[in-house]
Amino acid sequence: MTAIAALIGHYNWREVMAVYIDDDYGRNGVSVLDDELRNVGARIVYKAVLPPGISRSDIGSQLVQLSRMGSRVLVVHMNPDAGLKLFAEARCLKMLMAGYVWIATDWLSTAIDSKILDYDTMSSLQGVISLRRHTPLSDQLRAFTLRWSNLLKQRSVETHLNLFGLYAYDTVWAIAQAIDTFLSEGGNITFESYTQLFNTSGEKSELAQLKVFREGPKLLQLLLRTNFTGLIGPVKLGQHGDLLNSTFEIINIAGTGFRKVSYWSRQSGLSVHPPESNQSRSGPQIYDVIWPGESKLPPRGWVFPDDGRELVIGAPRKTGFRVFVTTINGTDMMTGFCIDVFTAAVKFLPYAVPFRFKSFGNGSITPNYDQLVNQVYLKKFDAVVGDVSIVTNRSKIVDFTQPYIDSGLVVIAPIRESHTNNAWAFLQPFTPSMWCTTGAFFIVIGAVIWILEHRTNPEFRGLPKQQIVTILWFSFSTLFFSHRENTMSTLGRVVLIVWLFVVLIINSSYTASLTSILTVQQLSPTIKGIDSLIESDAPIGYQTGSFARNYLTEELGIAPSRLIPLVSTRKYAEALSLGPSNGGVAAIVDELPYAQYFLSTQCGFAIVGQQFTRSGWGFAFPKGSQLAIDMSTAILTLSETGELQRIHDKWLSQSGCTSDDDQVESNQLGLKSFWGLFLISGVASFIAIFAFLCRRICEFIRQRRNSENEDGVDSGSRSLAFRSAKVLRSFASYVDEKEIDAREKKRLKRKRMENQASLGDAVSPVFGSSHASPMTPGFSAGPFT
Repeated sequence: MTAIAALIGHYNWREVMAVYIDDDYGRNGVSVLDDELRNVGARIVYKAVLPPGISRSDIGSQLVQLSRMGSRVLVVHMNPDAGLKLFAEARCLKMLMAGYVWIATDWLSTAIDSKILDYDTMSSLQGVISLRRHTPLSDQLRAFTLRWSNLLKQRSVETHLNLFGLYAYDTVWAIAQAIDTFLSEGGNITFESYTQLFNTSGEKSELAQLKVFREGPKLLQLLLRTNFTGLIGPVKLGQHGDLLNSTFEIINIAGTGFRKVSYWSRQSGLSVHPPESNQSRSGPQIYDVIWPGESKLPPRGWVFPDDGRELVIGAPRKTGFRVFVTTINGTDMMTGFCIDVFTAAVKFLPYAVPFRFKSFGNGSITPNYDQLVNQVYLKKFDAVVGDVSIVTNRSKIVDFTQPYIDSGLVVIAPIRESHTNNAWAFLQPFTPSMWCTTGAFFIVIGAVIWILEHRTNPEFRGLPKQQIVTILWFSFSTLFFSHRENTMSTLGRVVLIVWLFVVLIINSSYTASLTSILTVQQLSPTIKGIDSLIESDAPIGYQTGSFARNYLTEELGIAPSRLIPLVSTRKYAEALSLGPSNGGVAAIVDELPYAQYFLSTQCGFAIVGQQFTRSGWGFAFPKGSQLAIDMSTAILTLSETGELQRIHDKWLSQSGCTSDDDQVESNQLGLKSFWGLFLISGVASFIAIFAFLCRRICEFIRQRRNSENEDGVDSGSRSLAFRSAKVLRSFASYVDEKEIDAREKKRLKRKRMENQASLGDAVSPVFGSSHASPMTPGFSAGPFT
């Protein structure tokens, strides 16, 4: 039975139905199975007790009743004759289909080993799991099997060899060895009459004629010391006479035979390797099983019972915080956040679940939630839905689902107005991205103005260090409109005008936002947290029916006289506003969802300190309920699909009051508010730079052509790379030149060219003629002399 329990635990099945014969063999076996199942977290939910000699029709009636129940894991523990009839009837009732799990004890393997089963019988066993005692293959076993086969051929024996025959053979050897040891130790075989047996009428029974072995206790001790290797392997008995180191094979009936899918022993548990192999146990524990219906996927082992009964779902009838659970007047229908979560989760179950809600409480006062959960334990409710916290004392009697909302105790306290100073408050009007973008544009605009003014404006010329300082000074001084450098170029003036307009808007917006932020009233609580609340003697409020009262009194040691029950958000606000001196409370201790909902509807209060307990809300089901597991999976699916958050937003997202941080963040100005201005300034700067470069490039090309024509330079005598580098250096030098110097160079060059031309005209008649000058001595003056 321990092996069966290990198999059930491996597949995480929690509910099992046992079918057995009503005799000592059946009752004792199922009793042991029940104990072993508890060790793996499972239980027997129903026991089908069959009387000895039951007919097949009566077996069918029992199976019909089993098919209407939720569990699909059935353990069959009976003799082979009744067991084979049961499986035949189960096949007729279509209970050997996909979804069922049939586990038979070792009686089935014995039946298979003992005789050849016909086709119909094997068809009724497809997908069944059974246990078979493991017998290690040895030379001794081979020899014995061969001898037995020869006896069968000679018809000296009529039955096939099975496991019970091997055990019987080794049992005879164990007794023989014990007797041999007994005689060798000088024991005497003597008997005596046993006269204490009487029948029901008080007369001596005929069994009194039997003799009793005098040295029976000694022979028993010799048997317990048995230790030899037989056909079944090592034979060694424990203190209570059980066989030590017994190993079972887990077999799966398939086709006309069976296949081994695992081994089980007390030492190694489930493993695909036999214990004697000494192989690693780190691999798989069980091979793939072919289940009923030829399914290769492990069955869930449970379905919703098909008995036509609706589940009765209990829910608290609250007097306050009805947004979580509330009853629609005049009907049995309920609504609220918790109800919507439950109904949405039910839709994700792989089966239909009929249910109806039933309120708990009289409506005049919120019921005690411990009493509500106890109704599940008392089987008055099939489940409890609502704002039920998962706490230790409740978990002892019911199973909770996965939490669908985080909860825990927090402290709610009133807050008073105060003004606090912040050394960095001047940075709060703008977001970090706005600050970075504004600073970047100051530098970019300074660089653009420098490029446009560098050739014509002497204030933007000088050493490189001076020029960098000029760029930074000019750009950031525009923030205060205190720039002293004048712009001389038209393009520079256009860019500056656009930028000054942007600066004006940024200055005005910054001033307005800073003023708004500095006038926001900062709020601080009068209670700092649970520690200061414990140290004080002030009264404390809590929600009626909540577990908060027990926690405060039992865990934190707060006197019950300090605790005041409250039922609604209105009562919360009134008690906190009055304060302890006027009959109110200093603070309220409640769960986080209640606190958040209260703060979303009431102003002037806040959660102070940290959440000092961790818990959650869940749905309560009976202990061992498979529905609780499936509902937990459904809740996780709700969370992953976002449906749980949508339900939360529907019920619990109120407009409420905004916090101080929210007010500061709402007053902050971001880049989205000014990107249009930055875009205009950037486009104006780009157009100005583009126009400036186009103009300078045209002037440079015209000047270079004139220079090449005048100098007569052969541009084709140099390589393209050399000429390109020279052109770029010349262009950079040209752009860096002061524009008045360039004009002066043009004028001087033009004057020099004119002087050279006039000088050439004067010299050419003297050196270019073949006649001597009339003034040269020795020559005649010609006819004018």
